Amino acid sequence: MKIAMIGTGYVGLVTGTCFADSGNDVVCVDIDEAKIAALREGKMPIYEPGLSELVLSNAAAGRLTFTTDLASAVSACRIIYLAVGTPPAADGSADLTALKTVVDHIAPHLTADAIVVTKSTVPVGTNQYIFERLQDVLGREVDVASNPEFLKEGAAIDDFMKPDRIVVGVRRGEVAEALEELYRPFLRTDRPFLVMSPQSAELTKYVANALLSTKISFINEMANLCERMNGDINDVRRGIGHDQRIGFAFLFPGVGYGGSCFPKDVRALASMARQLGMEPRIMDAVDQVNDQQKTVLVEKIRQFFGDQIGGKRFAVWGLAFKPRTDDIREAPALTLLDYLLEQGAIAQVHDPEATENVRVRYGNRLIYCESAMDALNGAEALAINTEWKAYHNPDFDEVKTRMNGHVIFDGRNLYEPQRLLKRGFSYFSIGRPAVCISRTQASPVGS
Repeated sequence: MKIAMIGTGYVGLVTGTCFADSGNDVVCVDIDEAKIAALREGKMPIYEPGLSELVLSNAAAGRLTFTTDLASAVSACRIIYLAVGTPPAADGSADLTALKTVVDHIAPHLTADAIVVTKSTVPVGTNQYIFERLQDVLGREVDVASNPEFLKEGAAIDDFMKPDRIVVGVRRGEVAEALEELYRPFLRTDRPFLVMSPQSAELTKYVANALLSTKISFINEMANLCERMNGDINDVRRGIGHDQRIGFAFLFPGVGYGGSCFPKDVRALASMARQLGMEPRIMDAVDQVNDQQKTVLVEKIRQFFGDQIGGKRFAVWGLAFKPRTDDIREAPALTLLDYLLEQGAIAQVHDPEATENVRVRYGNRLIYCESAMDALNGAEALAINTEWKAYHNPDFDEVKTRMNGHVIFDGRNLYEPQRLLKRGFSYFSIGRPAVCISRTQASPVGS
């Protein structure tokens, strides 16, 4: 099939590349000339494992091209995917300005049998808006489908190639058949192809992310309760996770969720509910708990050091909101860095992929380190925000030698507390009793 992918952000680039890899002819369109030029040279605008190799191989095979010429791309293709950004507005609702602009621009160039597919995460009713808008502009009906994405950053290629399910919202069975043919190479293991109304498809994306976010905020709140009651959230997690009704997925305590999806989708779903006269109590609580959870390491550091933070040197491991991505949008690490800088501390940071994005935000206010070990030099404490594999098994003898102080604030529960204590570290994690070298030191709640 001939496919035009409008938007070369995270979703558009991954989706377009994977479609090309299954034999389709895909043209990716963007208004950013510099980005398109870079993509033509094989330079990726994002970090996603495996993406660069797929882009290069499919571009070399002629199945994947990049252009800023919207008109020629749309007129040559039957399936037009819309994968433009829908950032949050001030009230939490999705800003559809870019999407609406694209709809108006593609309208004159759509073929008679064109299928316009929304891949962007959009509020319920957006599909209907596009359908009516195209009808008004063209004086005829155009097929408009909804096909929400369920890609995890850091595992997007595998998620696309081996989906749990494919969801499409359509008005006509013929459109569902065309999209099923497109996705057939990815459904060979009998994963379901779910056909529903456009409204239900639009809701499915939001509800899925809202439920996953709820599980994260729930386990984080329970972790905080465990600390205050001298319990261990890891034991509790195991105790509930083996219940088949609950399971283990997304029940890992930490410093909160971030990224481009969960925060904005929870707020957007809450905003939609308010517009319909409902009070989204659960969604508001999920969002509030997550915002508070991002301050957990800040509070532990404050209680340990008191007001003696200014001038102290802190090592910070992990800047991206999760491992295997360079995305720092709403990353918990930013909350910690803002606090350390406000207090006059020196922050020495390391992340395998997100350093340059952090540099754009903070400039020379931070010390950027080539290796995780270099970030420890002279540090009074180490704070861990992201569970990169490279941080799981460091040489603790070298860690201790490089640091001036021997205290670790672990926002991802990477280590076993008693082992750290035996190695001579004070260790504070999430939802577990803290351990301190000296009981005369001030320590966070739950020690």
